[in-house]
Amino acid sequence: MNILIADDEQHMVKILSAYLKDEGFNILEARDGQEALEIFETTKIELAILDWMMPKIDGIEACKYIKENSQTKVLILTAKSQNDDELHALHGGADEYIKKPFDPRILILRVKKLLNMSEEIKVKDILIKESEKKAYKQKEPIQLTKIEYDLLLIFIKNRGVILSRDKLIDLVWGLDYEGDHRTVDTHIRRLRTKIGDDLIKTYRGIGYCLEVQED
Repeated sequence: MNILIADDEQHMVKILSAYLKDEGFNILEARDGQEALEIFETTKIELAILDWMMPKIDGIEACKYIKENSQTKVLILTAKSQNDDELHALHGGADEYIKKPFDPRILILRVKKLLNMSEEIKVKDILIKESEKKAYKQKEPIQLTKIEYDLLLIFIKNRGVILSRDKLIDLVWGLDYEGDHRTVDTHIRRLRTKIGDDLIKTYRGIGYCLEVQED
């Protein structure tokens, strides 16, 4: 699926792009509302994520144009905080509205909900229900901490891919994390005791990988 991200804050665009690409989406980027509409006119877009305050054409005006000319879903991002602002965005046709700052993982869930994507993922005898933020093994709940759950979700969504400690820290702890990288090893060791030692493999000096033989 194609997702268009339009925001004049390039740091924000890069962060969102990284998270969404890890979920398997194809990302198109725009620096202002005019560029966003130019991309919209030439590419099939399933979802547009638009910052409200953009140069040339703001997010609300871009949203109105997109909704008048397609069935594309639109999510508005904004630093505005007044209730009337949210109403204005929704009246302008937005399907969803998120205030800055926000947790990118929350945005991912909102994106999937807008696109009517399944919130359940199953690998072998492990089942994750994203809507509940819970994991199950052989239909029994697994008692995971938030970090353990986030790690398991990342591994399952990237099964077969070797993830370095740096990558895992960026995805789970955040780009601003400044702690010891060995915390990754500690949490993975605890996670293994709960889901089974055979799923997450260690590649010494490289990282970790969830490996399963597909049925």
